[in-house]
Amino acid sequence: MSKIIYWVHTSVDGFVDGPNGEFDWPVLGPELSAYSESLDEGVGTLLFGRPVWEMMVGFWPEAESLSDDPHTARFAPFWRATPKIVFSRTYQGDMWTSRVISANLAEEVSALKADSAGDMLLTGGAGLAAALTELGLIDEYHIAVHPVVLGGGRRLFAEPDHRKNLRLVDSRTLDGKVVVSHYTLAT
Repeated sequence: MSKIIYWVHTSVDGFVDGPNGEFDWPVLGPELSAYSESLDEGVGTLLFGRPVWEMMVGFWPEAESLSDDPHTARFAPFWRATPKIVFSRTYQGDMWTSRVISANLAEEVSALKADSAGDMLLTGGAGLAAALTELGLIDEYHIAVHPVVLGGGRRLFAEPDHRKNLRLVDSRTLDGKVVVSHYTLAT
């Protein structure tokens, strides 16, 4: 059975983007980049909600020509080569989309977990992660808290219908400023 790993950046006040959708505040230093890249090991599929997908597909296909950042140079080939599933009720997909899932979230994701080769990495966003959390389908949470107060935007977990107890596996400070906590569902 494959795991779903949720990797997300958030502000101290719990937002995944700013009041106008801005995502210019996460800074990946060498330690945070290495942590992010370590999550890719064993991943066979990338998962995205539509808002994050639109941001990703606007950058990663040609990332090396847009940035000389070492993390970009290492992640871009992995991103291009790995199958990508987008969750959306209205999006039809594009040349970078391996599959679009638009309905039956619990059934479709449970089937993916049973049939996928390798784990699945859900990167960023809030809506899809909240829905999968409510369904108990996320196995690991890796939350990077950046030293910024955004004052608005999309909340990390919006308004959950009920409590989900998590178990802290590890927490560390990376690059002297970002706290990354790794959680699993409490049993």
